[in-house]
Amino acid sequence: MSDNLVGSNPLSIPRHIAIVMDGNGRWATQRNKPRALGHKAGVDALRKTIETCARLNVDVLTVFAFSSENWLRPAKEVELLMRLFLATLKRQSKKLQKNNIRLKVIGDCSRFSAALQKNIQDVEVLTEGNDGLTLMIAANYGGQWDIQQAAKRMAVAAVESNEKAASELQLKDFLSTSGAVDPDLFIRTGGEKRISNFLLMQLAYSELYFTDTLWPDFDEQSLLEAINDFSLRQRRFGQTSEQLNEQE
Repeated sequence: MSDNLVGSNPLSIPRHIAIVMDGNGRWATQRNKPRALGHKAGVDALRKTIETCARLNVDVLTVFAFSSENWLRPAKEVELLMRLFLATLKRQSKKLQKNNIRLKVIGDCSRFSAALQKNIQDVEVLTEGNDGLTLMIAANYGGQWDIQQAAKRMAVAAVESNEKAASELQLKDFLSTSGAVDPDLFIRTGGEKRISNFLLMQLAYSELYFTDTLWPDFDEQSLLEAINDFSLRQRRFGQTSEQLNEQE
């Protein structure tokens, strides 16, 4: 499939894409299937999105897999999601390594089972030397939590530093995404138009893209359409269009 959707102009590829993968349950319900099948179909959609991002040389893909609020869902569904997460890690670890993809899980992993925590750590260690696409999976994650934990870590660092070093500390360097460029493009599937406590600080200047497509149906063409939309926007970062035109 061509990566060019805008005539002779090539796509402007975002360095970092962040996605809220919404709609697995509704996708299953529409088909009179158990919600579990929707989540499994969502894993397939994620695999295809990872492959496309790697091929397009996207630097970072961050996906919202499980929010800190998702523990409020029915216990059986939460258990299914945890088992699916563990099984997917075991099944895909060698493929991530083979394809030069680095995995990083962001969020408070302390609530996960010992087996899941160990598998997360094992895959992160296995892939930490890879320099292709970085896949960040936000699990038991919340943007407010991220800012709070960053503030606490920054306060500790300030106490341990001398006055000059402390004055140079920046909150962004203590966020769970530290070291990665902030998202250029935020995508949310499933028709809802909100950020839902995802990467609150990091999304300050991201371009937002909302689609009614349910996540299991979000395919390569859907991603290219989102990137095409991103390519047609002018990112001003507080400047005027005239200022940007003068810089060209």
